[in-house]
Parts: sequence; C-alpha cells; structure tokens
Amino acid sequence: MPLPASDPQRVLQHTRAVQVEMYSRADGLWEVDARLRDTKTRKIRGSQGVLPAGEAIHDLVLRLVIDTQFHIHRAGAESLAVPYRGQCDDHGDAYAQLEGLNLMKGFKRAVRERLGGVAGCTHLTELADVLPTAVIQAFAGLVLDTKGEGDQAPFQLDRCHALRRDGEVVRLHYPRWFRQPDANKVSENHAPVTPAASRDAASAARPLSS
Repeated sequence: MPLPASDPQRVLQHTRAVQVEMYSRADGLWEVDARLRDTKTRKIRGSQGVLPAGEAIHDLVLRLVIDTQFHIHRAGAESLAVPYRGQCDDHGDAYAQLEGLNLMKGFKRAVRERLGGVAGCTHLTELADVLPTAVIQAFAGLVLDTKGEGDQAPFQLDRCHALRRDGEVVRLHYPRWFRQPDANKVSENHAPVTPAASRDAASAARPLSS
C-alpha cells in the first residue's frame, strides 16, 4: 500500500529522532546506546523559560551492556534534556531494573511490568521497545549466522513475511532451507465457495427495495 499523499503546503513542526548504536567491547560484551531527541521548529515556552527552535525538549539516553546470548548485564539511563528538570529525571536508577532480562524472551512485557506508568519515563520506556530488533541487526553476520552454512538454519528465517521458509526469497537466496508450501493447507481467504455461500453473497449484494 503506498503512502497517503502529502500536502504540498505542509510545514514541519516537530521531529522525533531515535538512534541506536552498538559497540563491541574488549571483554566480549556489547554496549547498546539508544537515544531519543524531540525538537520543534519554533521556540516554545517551558518550565525553564523560552526554548529556542531546534533545541531538544527531550534528549534521553538508555544504555545496556549485553552478551551474545542477549542477556542484559548492566543498564542505566541519562536525561540530558527534559521539560521539567528535577522531576522528569527524578526516577533514580529505575532503568537498572532491566538488568537480568533477556532481549529475546518476554522483554517488552517485562519492561512494562517494571517501568510502565509512573514507575519510569514514558519515552525511555518506549525507547526500550526498539532494542531487540536493533541488537539483532548489529549481531547479524557477526554473532548470528545469517547464511546458514552450518547445521542450523539462518537466524532470520520465519521471523517475517518475506523470509518465511516457503516463500520466494528463501527459495532464491536460501535454497537449502526452502520448504515447499503445504498444498493441503487452505487459507480462509481461498476456501472453496459452496452453493449456499454463493446464494448468501448474492443476497447481501442485492440492493434494498425502497
């Protein structure tokens, strides 16, 4: 489906930028730095006075130290810019509660349980949601086997629509791991139409009499 047409006279008012960087460490662990910045194209009046256009309303950093099994060893957050200094950032070491979680095992649910609502910062908690797939991208080809040359199938197969095992991408690019579509599996969208169903459809399509 294409994007909705944009208004040729639209004017940029707000930008939210999310950036995730991954660093390998000498001790074999990895650091994940996730940053969220909110800026506006106009000056605004906030709790600390007038904020010039382009200055960050939110500038938040979440850092994890993880291993190659996706376990979180250390975690913390820093608020470089917030609307209410001394209040928005008054959550102590709340994000240290991410320590002990695994990015691939119930991570998002556990984040909400520990840091949802007033327990944390809305934007830092939302920022955590992007981390599992960002880490997978960083590990691809370095930690995770994406070619499937060994005994295990490539990590990414069957994790999205395009990379399903019975799909065209896998048939062309990962033929060793391709499986034929199940001919006996009939989707609801292609179920055979019975005479009764045909009559019902025709009746539904018939215009109402006035």
